[in-house]
Amino acid sequence: MVAEQAKSKAKNNGGMSIDKRTNLSHEEFISEYVSKSRPVILTDAAKDWKAMGKFTPEFFKKNYPAVTKTINGVTYRMDDFIDHMLVANADNKAPYPYNFDVQKVFPELMADFLPEIIYGSLDRINHPLMPKKLLQGTTVYEIFLGGNGSSFPFLHFDALFMHTQITQIYGSKIFIMYPPDQIPYMYPYPDNPKFSQVNFDNPDYEKFPLYRKATPIEVTVEEGETILFPSGWWHTTRITEPCISLGRAQLNGYNWDNFIRDRYVNWKKKISFGALPVLAYGKIVGSIMAAQDK
Repeated sequence: MVAEQAKSKAKNNGGMSIDKRTNLSHEEFISEYVSKSRPVILTDAAKDWKAMGKFTPEFFKKNYPAVTKTINGVTYRMDDFIDHMLVANADNKAPYPYNFDVQKVFPELMADFLPEIIYGSLDRINHPLMPKKLLQGTTVYEIFLGGNGSSFPFLHFDALFMHTQITQIYGSKIFIMYPPDQIPYMYPYPDNPKFSQVNFDNPDYEKFPLYRKATPIEVTVEEGETILFPSGWWHTTRITEPCISLGRAQLNGYNWDNFIRDRYVNWKKKISFGALPVLAYGKIVGSIMAAQDK
C-alpha cells in the first residue's frame, strides 16, 4: 500500500502546515520529517497498542480509584476526577494537567504501549549506555487525563530539549504550536527559558507586544493518532472533550548535543564538580550512538 498523506487543519504560518500520514515507512519518516525537523501526525503508528480501546475513563476509575494527584494544593482522587472530567465544560473545568509518570504509578501498563514509536534510527533514551540519572527532570512516559474546557497552563517547549510524542488513546486534543524561529515573540522567562511569560489565552500585548507577530499552527490530533514534533517547538494544548493521552520523550542524534549541554549547565549549578564529567561522557556516548545510527 502506498503511503497516504493529507494536510491537517492548520492556521496559516507562512504556508506551513502539519502533515497527517498513514502507512509511512520508518525510512520515509526519518528522511521527510526527523532529518528536516518537521512535525508530523501518524494516523496508524499506535494501531497495535493494547492500550487502544482499553484505556478509557471507566478503566482508570475502576482499576485505580484511590490514585491521587495534587494540583494547586488540592488533592484529587482518580475516581472523583473521572466523574468531573466526564461532565466538565468551560464553566466547570476539571483540574489540569492531571498527569502521571507511567513507569512509577502504572508500571504494569507499560506493555500496553508497544511496539515503541522511535523518533530516529536509535532510541537513545532506552539505550543501555544512557544513565537514568541524566534523565532526571523529565518524564519519559507520561499519561494525561483531561476534560472539556481545560488547557495546558503554559506555552512551552519540553524539558531537557526532548523531542515530543503524544498519542491520543481516548478522545481528541487540539495542539497550538510555534516553530523554534518564533522564539523572539515568545518572551521566555530569564530563569526558565523553556517557558513563555505570555498567557496565550489572554495575552497582554502592552507587556508583550511582539507576541502579536507570533503565528500559531493549530491542529487536532484525533483518537488513535500520534503527533511527533522536534525539540524547540513551542506548544500548548486545548481540550474539547474527555481525553486520555500518552506522552513520550524522545532523544536522538538531532537533539543530543542540546540535551547534554542542558545537563551540563544544570549540573554545574547544583554539583559543579560533576558537570565536566557529564559533558565528557555525553560526547563519548554520543559518538558511539552516532556510529550505531549509521
